[in-house]
Amino acid sequence: MFTSLSQSIPLYIGLRYINAKRRNGFIAFVSLFALVGMALGVFALIVVLSVMNGFDRELKERILRVVPHGFLTTSAPLVDWAALYSSIQQAPGLQAAAPFIEGKGLLSFGSTVKPIQLQGIDPAYEKNISAVGEHMILGELEYLQPGEYHIVMGALMARYMGLSIGDKVSITLPEVSVTPAGIFPRSKRFTLVGVFEVGAQVDQFLTLIHIRDAQKLFRRGKAVDGLHLKFDDIYRAPSAMNQLQQNIGEGVTAKDWSQTQGSLFQAVKMEKTVVGLMLSIIIAVAAFNIITSLVMMVAEKRSDIAVLRTLGMSRWGIVQIFMVQGIAIGFIGILVGAFAGIVTAIWLPQIMGFIESHTGMQVFDPSVYFVAYLPSEWKLSDTLMVCGLSTFIAILATIYPAYRASKIEPAEALRYDI
Repeated sequence: MFTSLSQSIPLYIGLRYINAKRRNGFIAFVSLFALVGMALGVFALIVVLSVMNGFDRELKERILRVVPHGFLTTSAPLVDWAALYSSIQQAPGLQAAAPFIEGKGLLSFGSTVKPIQLQGIDPAYEKNISAVGEHMILGELEYLQPGEYHIVMGALMARYMGLSIGDKVSITLPEVSVTPAGIFPRSKRFTLVGVFEVGAQVDQFLTLIHIRDAQKLFRRGKAVDGLHLKFDDIYRAPSAMNQLQQNIGEGVTAKDWSQTQGSLFQAVKMEKTVVGLMLSIIIAVAAFNIITSLVMMVAEKRSDIAVLRTLGMSRWGIVQIFMVQGIAIGFIGILVGAFAGIVTAIWLPQIMGFIESHTGMQVFDPSVYFVAYLPSEWKLSDTLMVCGLSTFIAILATIYPAYRASKIEPAEALRYDI
């Protein structure tokens, strides 16, 4: 009983010190500032990490629904692509395949020139691989017919070039043709028959033509560059492609979306980490304020510490008193910040929509940005990480002031109070 009582005394005194009147009002201000700073830091971290999660989700949903899950390419021209597909058709999770030809070129219309990624596809097979056909805002993907030299492109590219349906554009390849009149770059005129809008960076550079036209344009004969693959779960595609690479013969290279688009998502992840570290400075400042307030409190309570030590309290008991006080300040700030951050992160799109509708202000212009609203995805793991880190920092901040308090000698402290 006496043991439990002695253990509860530091807790009781430490909590009493939080609301106790101070002779120096500045100490109360610094303590309040530390609490507010801790709450603000936790709030900002939870909200910003949720926004970064939202942008990451939007990128994945928008880009990955039009990007093939896997790619099979061959070192030699692939003439019988159906035979290659038949050899891998039993791969776990594989749903569909489509032939493709890919290259780069320059798209020109009038005086405007833009580099593009050109893909030759068969619309009948590509609709099973990509969702581009579901995001056509003008025309249809099926308008790509062999021999007609039609082209489909992203909305941002068409807007940048000033194009409309039926316009003629020229595609110039990084190759040359030798003619009796001299050497000229290879180019071909195409007619715009469709515009898609996915809401991602592919709207800026991707153009589609029929695979038969691509075979003539790139001089592939009857061959193709490889196969686009689709799996039942895009996040299992990397492991499935690794398995395919082990099973198929030499001369065939297997890649997945994480290798072709992975740098973009790695950049988003790195940005999330950097922003999180920068915002952690707010929590560090709050921790320094906890240290300051406790050091000043120790100086003010020297006589109290001396009396407690005279009554038999151990040095460890004194340490506990001031650690309890500092941890309580930090913990209250963490709870307030976490609650406000979670509520804001969950309802952020609705909050921003309300502000935009009542102020007329638009955070993201849809004509400029891919995402026309502020996305947010709250994750429990991020919140636990932020709260755990903040609690750890708050505990560290109490160690030095509490240690200083325990070193106060009763006789020395009481000498000047008599």
